[in-house]
Amino acid sequence: MYSEDDLLMISALQHLLFCPRQCALIHLEQQWTENRLTAEGRILHERVHTAGKESRRRLKTEFDVPIRSLQLGLIGRTDVVEFHLQDDGNWVPFPVEYKRGRPKKDDSDRVQLCAQAMCLEEMLDRDVPVGALFYGQKKRRVEVVFDQALRQTTIETAARLHALFAAKITPPPQYSRACESCSFLETCLPHTAGTRDKVSKYMNKVVSS
Repeated sequence: MYSEDDLLMISALQHLLFCPRQCALIHLEQQWTENRLTAEGRILHERVHTAGKESRRRLKTEFDVPIRSLQLGLIGRTDVVEFHLQDDGNWVPFPVEYKRGRPKKDDSDRVQLCAQAMCLEEMLDRDVPVGALFYGQKKRRVEVVFDQALRQTTIETAARLHALFAAKITPPPQYSRACESCSFLETCLPHTAGTRDKVSKYMNKVVSS
């Protein structure tokens, strides 16, 4: 159980799974650089967050909902939470997270959404079994079931995030194809990672000789 002072941003989970170094640059070093992709994503979220609220007979929609979990040690805001009226008279929360691009092969988006669901469960004392990711490029929803495996991955990722913050160390750069779309490409300089290692080894050799 975490205290209110220990809460970290839910969005950092997605950053951590995409790249631990990017996560540390943003959330530990408080750096930010923007490219076309991040700008488009920011504009998409701003539009969603200013949409207000909607209500129909069996559906209520809330935008930009503040959430937190003391169990996970996380805090943030949802893009959308739909409340679906069930036959038994209960309203079931259904979180929806908006993403600029297309579905990813990794779990980063699903973990972020699952964390939102777990926050809602803790706050509302109500099961949240499913939610959705809306991808702007495809303009369609992808339903996400919050099964035990995804919940466990979310718990472990939150623990890793807290460990990163406790260590207060920014991981070194490691190049991958994903680096080419990262807004930190020119700041991080992942292409030089191998060169840095070689220089470091050479200098250690010189000093010890």
